[in-house]
Amino acid sequence: MTDIDDAIAAAAFRRLVAHLQHRTDAQNVDLMGLAGFCRNCLGDWLAEASDGTFSSLDGRDYVYGMPYAEWKARHQQPATQEQLERMAESLKRNPA
Repeated sequence: MTDIDDAIAAAAFRRLVAHLQHRTDAQNVDLMGLAGFCRNCLGDWLAEASDGTFSSLDGRDYVYGMPYAEWKARHQQPATQEQLERMAESLKRNPA
């Protein structure tokens, strides 16, 4: 795999975050069911990559563009049993 310049990777990450902030209809449970990750994961990964500069909560707030609790109250819909089952199956495919 070819290495990607940090500036290019950062620009792509920012674009992904902006896209997810715009697409509030894309529920986390659906993202997890399809790809095995969601906004919370991105926030957690940001915190992990920061070597202590950001907490998981800080990372999530960045990804959501607002406090997670506020986003959840505004946009999160109740998950159906089918969504939860699809998410559980998808998570089995993630690396340990």
